[in-house]
Amino acid sequence: MMALFNKTALECSKLITERYSTSFTLGIKTLDRKFHFPIYAIYGFVRYADEIVDTFHDYDKKTLLDRFKFDTYQAIEEGISLNPVLQSFQLVVRQYKIEHELIESFLKSMEMDLYHQNYTSEGYQQYIYGSAEVVGLMCLRVFCEGDPAEFNRLREPACKLGAAFQKVNFLRDMKSDYVERGRTYFPGIDFSNFDLDVKQCIECDIQRDFDEAYIGIMNLPRGARMGVYLAYMYYQTLFNKIKQLPASRIQNERIRVPNPQKIALLAQTYLKYRLNVI
Repeated sequence: MMALFNKTALECSKLITERYSTSFTLGIKTLDRKFHFPIYAIYGFVRYADEIVDTFHDYDKKTLLDRFKFDTYQAIEEGISLNPVLQSFQLVVRQYKIEHELIESFLKSMEMDLYHQNYTSEGYQQYIYGSAEVVGLMCLRVFCEGDPAEFNRLREPACKLGAAFQKVNFLRDMKSDYVERGRTYFPGIDFSNFDLDVKQCIECDIQRDFDEAYIGIMNLPRGARMGVYLAYMYYQTLFNKIKQLPASRIQNERIRVPNPQKIALLAQTYLKYRLNVI
């Protein structure tokens, strides 16, 4: 019956991923099947933590986050949780030996969202590492399946990919972050004076991250490569749309990649994979 309990918990994390992110769901489905549930479990965990700080405005967010942190560590220590998200996550943490430092850094960044509205350069780097880079490293632990040499070889590109995704999110969500949550992530940037020069400077930094990440993607284990490449292509497409727009549009509109275009990216990626181009 424990197997049924674990399978049900993992199915819950899968459902969360499907409801919250079409793009990541498509990416996960193109991974080798053995990676599906572990990556769903990681996504479910980070998604729910992010929901606490971004969505639950009518509740005491600090109390909720503190409880979530306590329950997370208890689940990992005891190897059991009645919270299906934490049950599935602790299974993955224990199986793939995901470092507690990665989990602690992630939760620290979530806590930063409770208090920080403007970031220094140091705080910005700390936030990106904890909120995005470590998530990439958790996934990399799964993809490397216990091979420490491969993990260390791909560690930096995985961080760069996570950073690129997060910075694109910052641009995409600039309006909602500032208007609804009072946050400005980019250091030294005044939302009211966000212009083309500032936008292009940020974009150059993001493109460098994408370029360094690409090298790592091409060296991932084959069972992980197609799914990660698809996520990369989705975000690169979103980023290209953002680059073509004036700063004023970014301040007033959330840019999206339409679902038909996502499906087209999936077809293109699959063809490249079958032709051994990726």
